[in-house]
Amino acid sequence: MKNMFFIALLLVQYACNVKLSDVHTLSSPDNSIDVTIELKEGELFYSVNKNNIQIISPSKLGLVTNAFSFNSDISLLSVKRKKSRSSWTQVWGEQEIVDDHHNEIFLQFASTDRRKTGVRFKAFDDGIGFRYEIRKGSLPDYEIMDELTEFNLSEDSPSWWIPAYAYRRYEFLYANTLISEISRDTYSELIENLSGPRIGPEAVQTPFTIERKDGIVLSIHEANLTDYSSMTLKANGTQNLESDLVPWSNGVKVYVDSDLQTPWRTIMIADKASDLPLSTLTLNLNEPNRLKNTEWIKPGKYIGLWWEMIGTNQSTWGSGPNHGAKTDKVKEYIDFGSKYGFDGVLVEGWNLGWDENWCCTGDGEEFSFYKSHPEFNSEEINAYAKLKNIRLVGHHETGSQISNYESQLEQAFQYCKSNGIRVVKTGYVNDGSQNIKRLGKDGKVYREWHHGQFMVEHFRKVLETAARYQVGLVVHEPIKDTGLRRTFPNMLSREGAKGQEFNGFMSTKDNNKPNHTTILPFTRLLSSPMDYTPGIFKLTNYRYFAPDNRTVNPNHRIPSTIAKELALYVVIYAPVQMAADLPTHYEGHPGFQFILDVPTDWSKTKVLNGEIGKFITVVRKDRSSSDWFLGSITNEKDRTVNVSLSFLDKNQNYKAIIYTDPEDGGWLKNPEKLVIKETNVTYVDELDINLAPGGGQAIHFKTIK
Repeated sequence: MKNMFFIALLLVQYACNVKLSDVHTLSSPDNSIDVTIELKEGELFYSVNKNNIQIISPSKLGLVTNAFSFNSDISLLSVKRKKSRSSWTQVWGEQEIVDDHHNEIFLQFASTDRRKTGVRFKAFDDGIGFRYEIRKGSLPDYEIMDELTEFNLSEDSPSWWIPAYAYRRYEFLYANTLISEISRDTYSELIENLSGPRIGPEAVQTPFTIERKDGIVLSIHEANLTDYSSMTLKANGTQNLESDLVPWSNGVKVYVDSDLQTPWRTIMIADKASDLPLSTLTLNLNEPNRLKNTEWIKPGKYIGLWWEMIGTNQSTWGSGPNHGAKTDKVKEYIDFGSKYGFDGVLVEGWNLGWDENWCCTGDGEEFSFYKSHPEFNSEEINAYAKLKNIRLVGHHETGSQISNYESQLEQAFQYCKSNGIRVVKTGYVNDGSQNIKRLGKDGKVYREWHHGQFMVEHFRKVLETAARYQVGLVVHEPIKDTGLRRTFPNMLSREGAKGQEFNGFMSTKDNNKPNHTTILPFTRLLSSPMDYTPGIFKLTNYRYFAPDNRTVNPNHRIPSTIAKELALYVVIYAPVQMAADLPTHYEGHPGFQFILDVPTDWSKTKVLNGEIGKFITVVRKDRSSSDWFLGSITNEKDRTVNVSLSFLDKNQNYKAIIYTDPEDGGWLKNPEKLVIKETNVTYVDELDINLAPGGGQAIHFKTIK
C-alpha cells in the first residue's frame, strides 16, 4: 500500500514538472479546417488552414487593460479538449433543425494574481470561433483599453466591405476592393463621398467577406455580442487586419465589472461562395433559448402605412393635411390586410413627437411611445383590428434619444401588450457619427458611438423588456446581429443595411444598384434576417415632388423588376416580411399571389448557385407543407442559370408556378411587366432560369395532391 502511494506521488510530481507544449492544434469534425495555437517567446498566436492551405497566417491574440495585460510573458497552465455532437430546433428560421458538431480546446494561462485567463477555440465544418475568458473573482473592476486580436490574411484577396466610424451606421453600398485598398478615400472614389469629420481609424464593419484566388471564401464577424463593444476591423494598407473595438467617448473600449467572456471572434469558411450563406456558425456560438414560452412568437407577413411616406411621398408622419396615420385611413389598411390574410398592419406616425425637427441629430421633440396622435383613435382602431382578426405592428422611432426611450420602456411595452401588439418596429435615426447622447453621472452630456458598449447594453435592455411583455422586435438602425436570436427568439429581424427605403427617397443616381441585393446574401445576411421591405410593384413614376405637390418626380426609379421583387422574398430571409407597396398597387395584380403564398418560416434552405455581386439562387421548403419556393436574382447583367430540382421531395409531383421577366424585360426596360407560367415537375427534372438585366425569377413548387 505504501509503495502504491509512493508511485502515485511520483506520478503527480512528474506531471507537475512536465512542460506543456507550446504548439496545439484543433481540427473541425470533417478535418477540412485546422487551427494552430502557438506560444512564441511569451506571445500567443493562432493560424488557420482550410484543405491544408493556410488562409490565416500567424496572428496575435491579446488584451490590454488598465489593470493588467494579456499580451506578453504568457505561460500556459493547462489544456482541455472536448467534442460536441448535438442538434437543436429553432423556434423559427431558415431551417428547422441545426446541427452543432464541433471540436473544442480551452487553454488556461498562468497569472501572478488571483485572475484566471483563458482562450477558448471551437472548430466547426463551416468555420471557427474563439474568445477570451477572464475570471475576475474578487479583483477590482477594470477597463479594457485595447483588444489585440489580429486577422492576418495569407493573401491580398478581393473583399466586400462597408466603412466603420461613418455617419450612417451600416447603411452603405458595398465596395469591392483588395484588402490592401481599404480606406475611406477609396470608398469615396468608388461608391459615395464620406463627407463630414473623419473621426476614428480606417476600419470596416463586419461581416467582412473575402474571396481568395483558389475559390475559398471566408467572412470575419463575431457571435454573442454581450456587455462588450462592437468589433470593427482596422485596415493598414496591407492584407492584415486588426480588431478595433468601438470606444466610449473617453477612449475606454469596455468596462468590466464581472467575470468576462468576450464575444466570439468568428471566421466563416467555405469552399465556394454559394456555401457561405448556409453557415450556422454564428447561431451555434450563442446560448440556447432563454424564453420558456415561445408560442406567442409567430412568423408572418405584414403591410403598412409606410411606403406612402418614405416612398411615394404622398403622406407625412407629422401633423397636417397630409398626415398619414388617420383613423379612417388606418382602417382601410386593416381592411386590405384582413381581406388577404396578412398577420399585421404597421402604422408609422401614430404617436406624438413627429411635429418638431426630430430627425437625424438626436435632438428635437421627444417621442411618446404610449400616447397616440389626436387623429389616431387608438381604442377604435384596436377594436377594429381585433374584429378583422389582424394585429397592429407597433412603431417606436426613438430619434436615438436613448434616455427618453428607456424612461418609457415599461409603459411602451405594456401599451403593446394591452392592445394585442405582438411585433414592434423600432428606429434609431441619427446621421451623426459619434452622436448618441448619454447623460453621465456628473450631469454632463456625452456623445457616444452607435456601436459602442453603451448602445450594445441599450439594445439588450430593450430586447429583454420586450420579451417580458411578449413582444417581438424588428429593429431599424440596429446594432449588428451576432446570433442573439437563438437566445432571444423575439429578436425577429433587423434592418442594418441599405434597404428598400433608399430606393424610395433617393434619386436614381444615389439609390441602390442592381447588384446590391446580390451582395447582401454573402455579407450582411450572414449575420441575421433583414427587414429589406421587398415587394414594390410600382417601380417607375411612383414618387411625388411633395405631399402638397402631386406631380410625379421623374428622377426616381427602383433598380429592380417585379419578378426580382418577388424573388427577394426567398433570397432575403426574415421571419416577418413586409409587402411594402401600396394596397392599390397590389389589388388585382396577378403577381400579388406569390406574396400571399410565400411563407416566412422554413424547414430547409439550400443555395443552388451564386457568385458574390453577380447572382444567387436560393430554394426553401415551407415548414408547414411540402411546398418549395425558389428565388433567383442577378445584377445588371442578364444570364441563364441551370438548376437541378433534386432538392424536391421524391415520390411527389409538383406544379411549378413561375414568375419571370419577359424576354425584352429588365430593370431599365419593362420592369413592371410580369410573365407567369406553369409546368409540372419532379425531383429528376432541371430548369433553365432566364434572368433579365437587374431582374429575377420566383417559383412556387406547389404539391399536386
